Amino acid sequence: MGMRLYGFWRSIATFRVRVALNLKGLAFEEVSVNILDGTQFAAGYDAVNPAHAVPTLVHDGHRLTQSLAILDYLDDIQPEPALLPRAPAERAYVRALALLTVADTHPLMVPRVRDYLRAELGADGEAVNAWVRHWISTTLSTYERLLSARPPAPFVVGETPGLADICIAGHMLSARMFAVDLALAPRVATLADRCLTLPAFADAHPLRQTGAPDA
Repeated sequence: MGMRLYGFWRSIATFRVRVALNLKGLAFEEVSVNILDGTQFAAGYDAVNPAHAVPTLVHDGHRLTQSLAILDYLDDIQPEPALLPRAPAERAYVRALALLTVADTHPLMVPRVRDYLRAELGADGEAVNAWVRHWISTTLSTYERLLSARPPAPFVVGETPGLADICIAGHMLSARMFAVDLALAPRVATLADRCLTLPAFADAHPLRQTGAPDA
């Protein structure tokens, strides 16, 4: 059975899965779920993902959610190219870098959080954007310190991109989407730009997806 990816053009979590699928050469069909207009709450998608979030990967009768869980699944069914190194300490390092954005930052800036800030706490648009920029910048600074201590060579753990590179590139896309000052993280920007020269990353870019505005 082919792979079906439920996602949204500007979803960074969906971007992560697209990149992994591309790196592994796995064909997939993407179905758009507009998380800005509430499509994720429609009955049809509720049956696919009760958490009303993207991405969801449907494959071989399974419905898989959460981008990191999906990437683990892809690594299991298609081991090469590997997204994680074999050495335990290296795997832990890569996972830690990935979780900085996936666990610490991204959950604070998704549409449902921004909507809550507006509707329940009375934050205006500029206040919401300031909130998002703060958390993106905090993690950018952390990435910059980590990459300064251990420079990419040319990717996070060697010659080929993997899980950490995917997550860092996605974080940089968020930074650019919300007009964060990138001067504070030149090493991060360089790594992300290096990733985005690769077809697997470039083809997954939000602005190259169906439904994206011209840019």
